Amino acid sequence: MKTIKGPAIFLAQFADDTPPFNTLKGMAEWASGLGYKAVQIPTWDSRLIDLDKAAESKDYCDELKGILSESGLEVSELSTHLQGQLVAVHPAYEELFKGFAPEGLNAKQRNEWAIDQVMKAGSASRNLGLNVHATFSGALVWPYFYAWPQRPAGLVEKAFNELANRWLPILNHFEECGVDACYEIHPGEDLHDGISFEKFLEATRHHNRAKILYDPSHFVLQQLDYLTFIDHYHELIRMFHVKDAEFNPTGKSGVYGGFQDWVDRPGRFRSVGDGQVDFKSIFSKLTQYGYDGWAVLEWECCIKSPEQGAKEGAEYISDFIIQATEKTFDDFAGSGMSDEEFKGLLGID
Repeated sequence: MKTIKGPAIFLAQFADDTPPFNTLKGMAEWASGLGYKAVQIPTWDSRLIDLDKAAESKDYCDELKGILSESGLEVSELSTHLQGQLVAVHPAYEELFKGFAPEGLNAKQRNEWAIDQVMKAGSASRNLGLNVHATFSGALVWPYFYAWPQRPAGLVEKAFNELANRWLPILNHFEECGVDACYEIHPGEDLHDGISFEKFLEATRHHNRAKILYDPSHFVLQQLDYLTFIDHYHELIRMFHVKDAEFNPTGKSGVYGGFQDWVDRPGRFRSVGDGQVDFKSIFSKLTQYGYDGWAVLEWECCIKSPEQGAKEGAEYISDFIIQATEKTFDDFAGSGMSDEEFKGLLGID
């Protein structure tokens, strides 16, 4: 067994145009003051990182690491959630997602830009000495997730084959960089549960770099068993977002939320400790299976402030982390035996 690293924090939800949240140095000092040991950096935010430079220059990446090191921090991972989303976009969502890319690009150009961005993030991760990366898969078949009207036979298979075709050149580049692409299993993405991830794996011919970013909050909202998920997929889980959620169905709405705002939905994200996720069991299972990556706070809450959520999150994660044992608790009662004695115990001549 190995000990999970942490606490770390995803900076995306905290970055702002006001100090200290408008520079990497300012955010590093803030995060360190709360007790965090690493930061996950969103690569789309130019206030925190120049992705083009990071992909091309190890010296620039060393400068970034130096800025963090001054505050006693390191980079846990880079993220291309927004760019990864644009690798595959159903036409129904093109207008809603166009803000994820630079202005003035058409749908084809946004897709090309996104693929290039994720490729660069693989190179930047290598230059930073990282071996895992966070992203979204994008979605081609998500509008048809509920089977009414009835889905035509072959539609899902066609979608996953196309999704794989778009990601395979990226995954091959990540292989060259020695970096795993960890897809956050997330509603709104074609990879939204275990079965859909298996479909993607099959379509990519079980690509060595296709891995999972585990975030239990999205499973609470789907009413999926997030603990058994770890039993099934622990060998593929290479990243971990610590985010809480709750699901309180009513006589008026349930899993789909009735088109309500977040605060009124039965399923909603909460600050760590305020929801229903059994993090003690999650940390136990991940430790049992030898997960040695970072536990990264992703703050999203419809009630509590980000400042309070960040402060409490560092404390919770520190308490959840289990120092993995290197001893067997009943070793004191053991006694060495010879091969002959073993045969005697077993009745072997």
